[in-house]
Amino acid sequence: MLMPMSASIALACPRPIPAPVRLSERSLSFGKRCYVMGIVNVTPDSFSDGGAYLTHDAALAHALMLAEAGADIVDIGGESTRPGAKPVAVDEELERVVAVIEGLRARSPVLISVDTYKAAVASAALAAGADIINDISALGFDTDMAAVVASSGAALVMMHMRKTPADMQEDIVYDDLVDDVLDFFRERLARADAAGIAREQIILDPGIGFGKTVDQNYRLLRELGRFTELGRPILLGTSRKRFLGAIVGKPANDRVWATAATVACGIWAGADIVRVHDVAQMVDVARVAEAIAAMSFQDQATPF
Repeated sequence: MLMPMSASIALACPRPIPAPVRLSERSLSFGKRCYVMGIVNVTPDSFSDGGAYLTHDAALAHALMLAEAGADIVDIGGESTRPGAKPVAVDEELERVVAVIEGLRARSPVLISVDTYKAAVASAALAAGADIINDISALGFDTDMAAVVASSGAALVMMHMRKTPADMQEDIVYDDLVDDVLDFFRERLARADAAGIAREQIILDPGIGFGKTVDQNYRLLRELGRFTELGRPILLGTSRKRFLGAIVGKPANDRVWATAATVACGIWAGADIVRVHDVAQMVDVARVAEAIAAMSFQDQATPF
């Protein structure tokens, strides 16, 4: 049972505008638009589309389609991180993703992210043309990851999660959810600083669906704006996730409109990047939501 939503929630509040994330040939500037990151799962077991894009040709065709549909970033992953997922060997993950990254880079100027927590995969992906490392462990699983990111100058997404995908739903008690996630990010930002990773290259993801209950996921959405106090852009990943199914009672592939609600509210609350499966639809949602929120982004004042 969901707790009732407070009627006093303030959306589109004034917030600091993060410094741009600088990539090899361009930069991501924040405050006036939200970037759309499309998902390519080169996996047999992802919760929504596992197996659909397991071959290199299928994955590349899907990535190109997402870029054509308006994705600013394409996020390519070779290991499922759904609740209960088992790890994939480094060699297998490399075989799944590197050729797709090379093919996409040769055919499109779209920014490329690789969804991995393994330093060897991150290093190979960057050599193949990736721009961003999307690490669900926030430098927590592989002690070599920080050095790979620091030496490359790549952008880094650090996500909040407890334990591992296999057992993260076993540890969902927090002293205070939002405060605990903020403390986690402060510690990981300090770790990144110590490793020589430029603060301006870091993007934060509160980890919707990773070690949280349904109620906790909705609380993170309602209080997303609190994470902007850390001064870094916020990535929101809600697409098709089961906390949406708890409300609408539909399977993953039928949660596009539920996802759209979270994208619109997330942008209004301060999201800078949204990670989604249904790119064409969410590009439209993002453009309208950011237009509604434009006063808070540009004038630093609420519209009401």
